[in-house]
Amino acid sequence: MTRRVLIRGGTIVSMEPAIGELVRGDLLVEGERIAAIAPSIPADDAEIVDATDRIVVPGFVNAHQHTWQTALRGIAANWTLPEYFAWVHRGLATRFRPDDIHVATLAGALGQIDAGATTLVDWCHNNPTPEHTDAAIDALVESGIRAAFFHGSPKPDPKPGEPHFSEVPHPRGEIERLARGRIGGRDGRVTLGMAILGPHYATLEVTRADLALAREFGLVASLHQGGGPARSPGGWHRLIGEGLVGPGLNIVHGNDLDDALLDRLVAAGTSFTVTPENEMAQGHGVPITGRLIARGTAPSLGVDIESVVSADLFTVARMALAGQRLIDNVAGRRATGAIPPTATVTTRAALGWLTIEGARMLGLDHRIGSLSPGKQADLVLLDASRLNLFPVHDPIASVVMQAGIANVESVMIGGRFAKRDGRLIRTDLAGLKARLKASGQRILGELGLAAAA
Repeated sequence: MTRRVLIRGGTIVSMEPAIGELVRGDLLVEGERIAAIAPSIPADDAEIVDATDRIVVPGFVNAHQHTWQTALRGIAANWTLPEYFAWVHRGLATRFRPDDIHVATLAGALGQIDAGATTLVDWCHNNPTPEHTDAAIDALVESGIRAAFFHGSPKPDPKPGEPHFSEVPHPRGEIERLARGRIGGRDGRVTLGMAILGPHYATLEVTRADLALAREFGLVASLHQGGGPARSPGGWHRLIGEGLVGPGLNIVHGNDLDDALLDRLVAAGTSFTVTPENEMAQGHGVPITGRLIARGTAPSLGVDIESVVSADLFTVARMALAGQRLIDNVAGRRATGAIPPTATVTTRAALGWLTIEGARMLGLDHRIGSLSPGKQADLVLLDASRLNLFPVHDPIASVVMQAGIANVESVMIGGRFAKRDGRLIRTDLAGLKARLKASGQRILGELGLAAAA
């Protein structure tokens, strides 16, 4: 018999225009999916979850995180981007064993569930062997989170006689292997994508090959844009002219894109992911949130790296919103000498960046990203009785501007609770934390950074 759960009497924020917000409403889950949303739903045979003084929101989508860095939390907090490249990619990353990848990814994914994320885009670019890759996938599956595993490639300094990583195409054999395996399907809990170098970090020949590989297998191809001189200056215009840029391509950061190029990329259907806190901290430049909005599109949001910032999507959304309002307010004052008459970006837009825009980037907006009958039951119950959130006058404003991890009471993924009543369902956290700490200490110690950490 299909399991039924009725979430009763909560404030429901659906992020679906046809449904809107219910100040007091019910949400019925049948199996993996949402069956109904209404002011009142009779369901005597269902398990009842009392959502009084709770806000029910779609599960957050963390659209970009290098989860393999979880054991290095805070180590890069005072490093700019060049220092990060030197110490992390050319140093610390080379010391990771498959078990280090596993424990970091597992702890990072569980941390995301604890913080209200139901979907994690794990941008894994420290996988020098298939064993490293499989360790990351094992951890994502074990965690229970919905995930997109974006298979990347390491970036160490080349050894004598080896080519630079910018000259090495994405490994076809690995993509073929993964596409044939357990994450190759479109509808699984963990799915496959590609984390490619792109024209900023690779030659044009490599980028062409990588984009062709992604298209051949129907995979989202995500890439970093920005951070020092481009490896292929003018490469974007050539790729666009060759018809290689379009839907299914995701650009992360993009702070250095000029207006004309941004126009062409948006027109081609490219998606964008902004990681505002880390971009501002490490020197990427001004986040492009407002420049995207001005072109009729919107970003998804990601944490990026826990070696620098907290993996707290509430903070990410507030950073993105406040940063863009600052830019707009300063521009308005310079133009008119007065404070703008109204806010240029709304809290509803910011919540959309955390939910439906992340789903769209993955091509999964028909399954996740909002609360609607037929979609996967990926949702979060926020405790609005806590003093930091009470009273709630505008539930969307409360979620974006006042809520935090402490308010995340329960998290449901695919119709099953992964966190309930303030506690993760997984209980063996002491052993996991011990493994995570030992991993980080060993890796840092091998580069002489343990004492400083």
